[in-house]
Amino acid sequence: MSASVVSARSLAAATLAAAAVVGAVALPASAAGYPRAERPKVEISAVQYDAPGRDDRSNRSLNKEWVELTNTTRHVVNLDGWTLSNRDGDTYTFDNYRLAPRATVRIHTGEGRDTRTDLYQDLRREVLDDRSDTVTLRNDRNRFVDDESWGGRRHHGGYRHHGDYRHHGDYRHGDERRDHGGDRDHRGDRGDRH
Repeated sequence: MSASVVSARSLAAATLAAAAVVGAVALPASAAGYPRAERPKVEISAVQYDAPGRDDRSNRSLNKEWVELTNTTRHVVNLDGWTLSNRDGDTYTFDNYRLAPRATVRIHTGEGRDTRTDLYQDLRREVLDDRSDTVTLRNDRNRFVDDESWGGRRHHGGYRHHGDYRHHGDYRHGDERRDHGGDRDHRGDRGDRH
């Protein structure tokens, strides 16, 4: 064999070995046996299904019935096209709304002016059953994201929180809004997850 044939074979073998090493290093974390990075996650973090105070179906009373969603990630989540529905099929569809990282948005039943922390369904009737209901959150592809159910006995007078959040007293029963010293930015106002 000539020296050039041996060198070509050696070079080809070295190239294949190098490609195998690079391929193994370049594998995605999930293919290498590591868990995938967590996808953006939004949770139903609280529900006020039995509006505190007098139930007179006024706009003020309707806006005391709400569902809160919390973005538990460090990334903005685009909720455009996502839906929030109850067991009877009443559905609210998010329109061009982005939920900031670690932020919370409250979706009120009644009428109002949308802000980044409060959205309004602009309805003139209650949609959440005080005795028993389920609220379901689905993404823009109609895939299940989260839900919250209640039934039978009332839980905390109609207020129910979901998941592992501690609310550290930032909710006052009967108030429409949280007390944050006038600051409506809710980033970081949740307790740590356990």
